[in-house]
Amino acid sequence: MTTILGIDAAWTTSQPSGVALVSSTAGNWRLIFAGSSYRHLLDHGNESPISNSRPFGSVAEPAALLAAAEETAQAPVDLVAVDMPLSLGPITARRVSDDLVSAAYGARHCSTHTPSAIRPGKISDDLRGGFERCGYRLLTKEVGVPGLLEVYPHPALVELMCAERRLPYKQGKARNYWPSETPAGRRIKLFETWQSIIDGLDQEITGASNVLLLPSPEAPAWQLKAFEDTLDAVICAWIGICVYEGAAIPFGDDTSAIWIPQSKLLSSRRGRA
Repeated sequence: MTTILGIDAAWTTSQPSGVALVSSTAGNWRLIFAGSSYRHLLDHGNESPISNSRPFGSVAEPAALLAAAEETAQAPVDLVAVDMPLSLGPITARRVSDDLVSAAYGARHCSTHTPSAIRPGKISDDLRGGFERCGYRLLTKEVGVPGLLEVYPHPALVELMCAERRLPYKQGKARNYWPSETPAGRRIKLFETWQSIIDGLDQEITGASNVLLLPSPEAPAWQLKAFEDTLDAVICAWIGICVYEGAAIPFGDDTSAIWIPQSKLLSSRRGRA
């Protein structure tokens, strides 16, 4: 069995971080847990495969997260895929990995955010260091297990969906995406985008659509953000699958790399399935 943990890591401790866990037997990947905070995975024992309770921010505890994931999957975690700047050296400004991704995907509106010594700063250092102490070294060129990966959902979704540009799926930016729509109309369009992403993931991960159920149309904003964080974590886990199966490539150098699936490699992988 192969197991991958996806983390949509917040850059501050006040915001929650989504988590998702996928596993496979004989190449058949399935989503076995998805939640919108670290605590949802750590306390998942009495909860459903997706947690809808209100999430809160917290500091990552890599050893505890790995233990909870192993208990859930009944197998050790092979790869951890994290949406957060990670580096083997200090992060003080844009990295080679940031510039390479922005050069490759900037025209499709998928440039990276600029990291600094403050954001994510110590949060990134502590997360990487914690996983490294557990035996998960940051992977920048070669794939090996156990290992830690930096991933980036926006260009990954462009590749998954064969889209011309970044998908409009961030709930906090709905007004920017559709300025002429009413609030209700924006929510409809946001949900349509979410559903299209779920449909795409469902082709890659068995039963993803059974776990990633859209919120109620009347849901408060915090529930929409929690769903978005959960969805991002599942995307991170899917990128981990692509890395594991040779359908993603690293953009970076020896110090840091952002792994992104490639549509041509995805097509070849599906052809072999």
